[in-house]
Amino acid sequence: MRVGELARRTGTTIRALRYYESVGLVVPRRLGNGYREYDPIAVRMVAQIRELMTLGLSVEETRPFVESIAAGSDDADVCAAAVATYRGTITALQERIGKLTAQRDALDARLDAAAGRVVTSGPAPAADPHRLVGRTLPRTSFYATDGRPVDLGALGRGRSVIFVYPLTGRPGVDLPNSLLEVHGALGGTEQPAWFRDQHAEIRAAGAERVYGLSAQSTGYQRELVHRLRLPYPLIPDPRLTLAAALGLPTFTAGDMTLYERLTLIVADDVIEHLFHPILRPASHALDVLRWLTKKRG
Repeated sequence: MRVGELARRTGTTIRALRYYESVGLVVPRRLGNGYREYDPIAVRMVAQIRELMTLGLSVEETRPFVESIAAGSDDADVCAAAVATYRGTITALQERIGKLTAQRDALDARLDAAAGRVVTSGPAPAADPHRLVGRTLPRTSFYATDGRPVDLGALGRGRSVIFVYPLTGRPGVDLPNSLLEVHGALGGTEQPAWFRDQHAEIRAAGAERVYGLSAQSTGYQRELVHRLRLPYPLIPDPRLTLAAALGLPTFTAGDMTLYERLTLIVADDVIEHLFHPILRPASHALDVLRWLTKKRG
């Protein structure tokens, strides 16, 4: 077959096929008129190159696999060179993951530090949070765990659910003992999962968007989003910016100042409803779902 047909059958470009030829991977025969003629097996060879490159191998690293196909093997993965290539590629990927994870954690720390410098005052003394119903949310900017900027004072049209919680724990890491003595602190470790399990129903009941917010750092929250596979972003507020802007209730546990648990329903940037106190955290997502369903009906 000619080079154009091979490009069409394999979904690649003629330029790529010329490169494979130049490095001796997929070499056509030269006809008397100078045209290139590829054998049918070239389709398998090119497909193997493209598949392995999507897995992170370089073009040169695909050589033992392609040569195995050219030699007539039905399984290009059986040779020792192929096994060694797989192992080398996995090791290189693990090293890259380690470096990228360290870079991400360093950036998270800088982000939290930079965000902290924006706020110069501590939280205002908290009054009854229900006084906030009917108030427009102030412009408060954050970076959510998905990397996108979020301005709580400009969320957009429709209803938004913002559930505020004290903190989450990590597997194998104990929570501070002082939390055992603080009423309302326990139970917050699982609240993001409860809103995850009801997320689809809450959206169907009329919530355009859902956010979770706590005073923990970006790194903690990103780990939680990944581990629990949350379908919505979390908002880190380690400097208690929202508490300062709205006078939300907080409490102190050891050397930490944390948010009390509450949930805001925001409609067109105005606080329409507020849940506080939340006496049954495990069923709170259902309470929010029932309220939204009633309002919609």
